[in-house]
Amino acid sequence: MSVRIDGVVLLDKPAGMSSQGAVTAVKRAFNAEKAGHTGTLDPMATGLLPICLGEATKYSQDLLEADKTYIAQVKFGQRTDTGDAEGLIIEELPPPVFADEVALKLALESLLPAFTGPISQVPPMYSALKRDGKPLYEYARAGVELERAPRNITIHAIRWTNINWPEATLEVSCSKGTYIRVLAEDIGKALGCGAHLVGLRRTEVGHLTLEQSFTIESIQKGLQESSSYILPVDALLQTLPHLTVDEQQAKRLEMGQRVPLNLPSIEALVRIYRATAAPHNFIGTGDWRSGVLHPKRLISSAH
Repeated sequence: MSVRIDGVVLLDKPAGMSSQGAVTAVKRAFNAEKAGHTGTLDPMATGLLPICLGEATKYSQDLLEADKTYIAQVKFGQRTDTGDAEGLIIEELPPPVFADEVALKLALESLLPAFTGPISQVPPMYSALKRDGKPLYEYARAGVELERAPRNITIHAIRWTNINWPEATLEVSCSKGTYIRVLAEDIGKALGCGAHLVGLRRTEVGHLTLEQSFTIESIQKGLQESSSYILPVDALLQTLPHLTVDEQQAKRLEMGQRVPLNLPSIEALVRIYRATAAPHNFIGTGDWRSGVLHPKRLISSAH
């Protein structure tokens, strides 16, 4: 029989596992009633996949909006139909030959300013974006190419961390909705020889980092106490300001009522904690506007 577990597990997703498969594996490992993820990671990709259990699923949307950081391995001279190593090679062009490593590094560095800051990307056909209720990848597999509108994204930081020509490794910090496959293809196009992604590892989601994560093997084998794998529900929300309310105010909020509160003039989404010595006194999020706290998403205290 499954049990109620509320919290967040930071998984280091292995290659070849879908995000939904990862959720199922973690849910089964903890025998949890409810689980969900905070945005997919391609099966080919590895790295940080925050998985929400129980009441934490209410806050998964907050991480969907978060910035992400990736380590991306790019191979120049070949284009594939998917933009990554899982696809079929559709074009081969010889990568440029450089006089020496300095010339190579300068050439690659000179590409990056055009891919820094606000840029636009055309989403790939091999993506889960839907058209008429059907994901684009289903059209792509049937050999159908559809027009896709460009999307505005932001590349906060991008740099080469290793060059082993004709492959090179990028570290990319970007806004939600960024396709690293498309970034690799566009950089290859700018160099005139095409490129595709041969490796992808996500290292950060918002304020959460890969260093805090666990492998699925570690979790399944129970190498540590199960509680040590699970962060509290509010681990997803650490960048929000927080405030503490008394018992009466907490009860009003839990009934969906607004609470007048005199605070310094912050108009913001806030984390709300009950004024108690209990370690898990997080009760949810609220909007604080014009001296009034409006409950937004509160966790259920019923077990």
